[in-house]
Amino acid sequence: MSDMGTAAGPLGALKSRMPKFLHKVDPAVATAFACIVLLLIVGSIYSTSFLSPEYLLQQLKVASFLGVIATGMMLVILLGQIDLSVPWTVATGAMMASAAAAFGPTGVVLAIPFGILCGAAIGTVNGIGVAYLRIPSMIITLATNAVAQGLMVVYTGGFSPQDSASAAMRWMATGVLIPGVPNAVIVWAIIGAATVFVLTRTTFGRSVYAIGNRERAAYLSGVDTRRVVLIAFAVSGGLSAFGGVLLAGYASKAAQSMGDPYLLPAIAAVVLGGTSILGGRGSYLGTVAGVILITLLQSILSVMQMPEAGRQITYGVVIVAMLLLYGRSPATRA
Repeated sequence: MSDMGTAAGPLGALKSRMPKFLHKVDPAVATAFACIVLLLIVGSIYSTSFLSPEYLLQQLKVASFLGVIATGMMLVILLGQIDLSVPWTVATGAMMASAAAAFGPTGVVLAIPFGILCGAAIGTVNGIGVAYLRIPSMIITLATNAVAQGLMVVYTGGFSPQDSASAAMRWMATGVLIPGVPNAVIVWAIIGAATVFVLTRTTFGRSVYAIGNRERAAYLSGVDTRRVVLIAFAVSGGLSAFGGVLLAGYASKAAQSMGDPYLLPAIAAVVLGGTSILGGRGSYLGTVAGVILITLLQSILSVMQMPEAGRQITYGVVIVAMLLLYGRSPATRA
């Protein structure tokens, strides 16, 4: 007890001298925002236009695509699970929405919902496998990713998709409704606000954290754990597909393997923001910080002309480092 008191003494004294609003700040979130500032400084050294409002706004628009996908990933990680079907769920959403847009006026209207629904269907299969069949999430999501890839290759005949994004998809990804604010950023903000509300103000959100802390305890307390897990995976799939829809609108068409570059960055963004990879702890503000941090990191690596292999190594090192720092924190388990 004396050792604990000695260790806690200086920390307690330091905390007492901090402003009250800093007492509740997650160290991981604070670290992520500090790294963002550092990256902005480093980027300004490599390019004088790095800090220009136009460039930063463009980076925020690019971040919104990753932000939508990372939102779904965060829900799954909060459960203590993982979703590795993101790459081809993103591609499926983009390709199916673009395909639906080719079927006349009705198809144009239904294109975006249809793309999202296809992703939600993949997520539902993942949820059934994890929640009801008790298949490890890593295995079932890898399997559905492979199945989705096969189905899309069969659909396209192995060639690049010929369908184009609808005008609504392009407007949502590249248009401007509020002067100076890209529509993609508004979409991400709406999804983010809804996620914060669900996680902090609803029974479902509390159940997600409870399951992530200890699933058996949540079950014994009356939580329908299987239903919550199923819904979380379905939402993750739908948001991944929606991210694909936005990407198709941004590029004016879908492409095979367009989701491959988003798996590791989505996981890294969530973990960088302080969400425990073991589940049960994390805030959406941290995920936002992680998404912006990853986007700026990608931008700087591009300016430095680092090859794709180097970028993937960087993401992997970041995930391992953050797992070592926060993944085994006692606060992550109840």
